[in-house]
Amino acid sequence: MLKSARNKEKDPEGRMPLVEHLRELRNRLGKALLAIVIASVVGLVFYQEIINFLTRPVQEAVGCTRDFTELAKESKGACGNITMSGLMGPFTLMIKVSLTAGVVIASPVWLYQLWAFIAPGLHRHEKRYSMAFVAAGFPLFMVGAYFSYHVLPAAAEVLLDFTPENAVNLLPLDELLDLVTRMVIVFGLSFELPLVLVMLNMTGMVTGRRMLGWWRAMIMGVTVFAAFATPTVDPVSMLSLAAPIIMLYFVATGFSLLNDKRRRQREALGPADDEASELDLTPEEVGEVETVSAAKALPAQTEPERERINGYDDVT
Repeated sequence: MLKSARNKEKDPEGRMPLVEHLRELRNRLGKALLAIVIASVVGLVFYQEIINFLTRPVQEAVGCTRDFTELAKESKGACGNITMSGLMGPFTLMIKVSLTAGVVIASPVWLYQLWAFIAPGLHRHEKRYSMAFVAAGFPLFMVGAYFSYHVLPAAAEVLLDFTPENAVNLLPLDELLDLVTRMVIVFGLSFELPLVLVMLNMTGMVTGRRMLGWWRAMIMGVTVFAAFATPTVDPVSMLSLAAPIIMLYFVATGFSLLNDKRRRQREALGPADDEASELDLTPEEVGEVETVSAAKALPAQTEPERERINGYDDVT
């Protein structure tokens, strides 16, 4: 009884046998997958609304004021150019959209399960940095996704202008949704760059002055990255991605410079009253001079020899 209770006690440093690690990983994955399945069912219920939301930017680009599902049975005019092909196409697309929506909706659950599995093996300062990274990373990703969603109408309008006259441009719905999804993911992940730079500066790996010295290469690199990363080839999408990333890079550089200044001021003040100063553990050679000086430092025996009684003095 006592032995089983001791086995259930958690190690304060998060150590556990390999079998326990595998069991915990299995439980965490099971909870994450269950949350994704439940969220996918919710996405299946709101499948039509999700389709309307994802196709709205392209619909706006061609002047449509009605949702795609309301125009699905119409085939005339520019608003009816979004099409589907194949007998299994609608069903496959429904499953794909539902699973994607499930992963997005259940992201707080499976991110927490991932954090709960990794956190016991981290130190206190590492946990603090990790929590700050997650807390700031999710809003930045959402800002990038929101930005890409509102850039899509302008990008679609530019691309559709290349359609030859008297030609009808048919837009397959599955390809359109893939394009929108890639745009959202690319923009969202790109907005994480300044956060990565700030975290490198907080850990002392990169200084703000060094980051500032990268500005020419960073502008060129971000521009080239935007040209290859955006699914579309129009300059509107490329500049819409490159401009905010460069701006966020300079914001991260300014924050890093301020953080370096604060760190230097803290080091100049020395340790606080409730902090122990660093010990100088540098080994030193002990020579003859030190030995002689140490011998001289010992007090001389100036008192007269004590009277011995039966072979012992009064001390012993």
